Amino acid sequence: MTMSTNARAESGNRALRFLFAAIALVLSGLAPAARAGETPIEEVGSDELVAREGVTDPNTIPPHSMHERVFRVPVDDDGPRLIVTLLTPDGPGPFPLVVINHGASATIPPAQQVRDRRTFAAYYFLSRGYAVVLPMMRGYAGSEGRQRRASCDLAIAATENARDINDVIDAMARRPEIDASRIVVAGQSFGGWNTLVFGTLGRKGVAGLVNFNGGVQMSYRYGGRSSACRNEDSELFDDAGTFAAATHVPSIWFYGETDTIFRPEVWHAIYASYVAKGGQAELVDIGSFFTDSHQFLAYPEALPIWVPRLDAFLERIGMPHSPVFPDYLPRAWPRPSGYAALDNVDKVPYLTDAGRKLYRESFLTHELPRALAISANGSVSAQFGGFDQVARALDSCQARAKTACRIYAIDNDVVWQPFPDPPPPSHYAALQDAGAIPYLGPAKFDFYAKFLSRPAPRALMISPDGKAYGAYGVHAFDQAMTNCQAHSARCESYVVNDDVVWQGPGK
Repeated sequence: MTMSTNARAESGNRALRFLFAAIALVLSGLAPAARAGETPIEEVGSDELVAREGVTDPNTIPPHSMHERVFRVPVDDDGPRLIVTLLTPDGPGPFPLVVINHGASATIPPAQQVRDRRTFAAYYFLSRGYAVVLPMMRGYAGSEGRQRRASCDLAIAATENARDINDVIDAMARRPEIDASRIVVAGQSFGGWNTLVFGTLGRKGVAGLVNFNGGVQMSYRYGGRSSACRNEDSELFDDAGTFAAATHVPSIWFYGETDTIFRPEVWHAIYASYVAKGGQAELVDIGSFFTDSHQFLAYPEALPIWVPRLDAFLERIGMPHSPVFPDYLPRAWPRPSGYAALDNVDKVPYLTDAGRKLYRESFLTHELPRALAISANGSVSAQFGGFDQVARALDSCQARAKTACRIYAIDNDVVWQPFPDPPPPSHYAALQDAGAIPYLGPAKFDFYAKFLSRPAPRALMISPDGKAYGAYGVHAFDQAMTNCQAHSARCESYVVNDDVVWQGPGK
């Protein structure tokens, strides 16, 4: 399709308007003392915000302090004050800084949106040792002012938001826990679009940009696409190219095939326009994530998809990328095993009739996310949603069983890996010879005597780290192995029933 003369003229005019606005922003960024720093930022009391936002379910946040502080930060030459949340890991810092820019809801008015603070993107950067700043845009969640709209020019509001992001960084850079020489700027949806515009400022210290399914519609406030802007998609393509021409830092972009806001053909074209004009961008297709990949940052299931790619990007641009505070993210999940079909209740081991009923009537009928943990003594726990349903399922199961549990299923996948059959007798040593047991210290004599005082079925596991794990009953071998694997990196069978089965180190 060819572009009309009028369309080409309008496209050129729009590019010039953006270029002049970008130049103004760069010039304004050269004199931060004349902007956000003149009026001191004000710390907001936690009671004021918590009363308005409600009590947070502890199951939805990391089990580790984020040292949350909230500020009102003036922007635009001491104009509107934005609500800005600061999260930091343990320690005095200074920490490298990441700014995470939020999106806009299509159904909730800006003033009624909740303050952006509970997101796996924030938890990820905390785990890598960053201070996390989450500014609320003008008009959102207590921030003063309103978003600017200008006909069908999708860059107008984003340009003002980029200027506000710059002012917020100016304010936060003065804090002793912030290292403003190492900055990453990220954003999701409309926040991703704002992040791309911010990249045109060329701010010193910014090493890279992270775009999580970024874009904008004229109807971003709420309520569906604007009928007055019938070429919104082409506006996105053209603007992306304009941003790229003025941006000199690398970026990484995450989109998915089931995005309900920006279809694959749209985000592929946005990306193509950006790189065609010289933008340094890596595109990551996260695939068909659930029913709406636009929301993938809200789910721990997506972490194995995007975290390794973001780690690699941060390493490439010379920024911290390894976990130094791992408690800010859910523990690693087991992969699907193919052991059985999810609805094959009879294949679930150990369960009593009550456990099978729970699996059939509660776990299988509950919406995602979900996780089920089981113990060799018949205990079972199903958990749904939250920060880490897998960890909660294990903890709940173990509290009931008084022994270690394992995960059987997550969401729609069975992850259970059955243990191999117990090894045959090895004749390594006589059953009663406690001195022959490797790895264990002098305490092994009393421990082993107590173990042998219990009749078969029984099993004993040992580990090179000097620990031993005994279990008794019908599933003694499975339970001893489960207990060992829950606490030690390597587990070796030593006794099964009345026979020593150990064959040597690592066998």
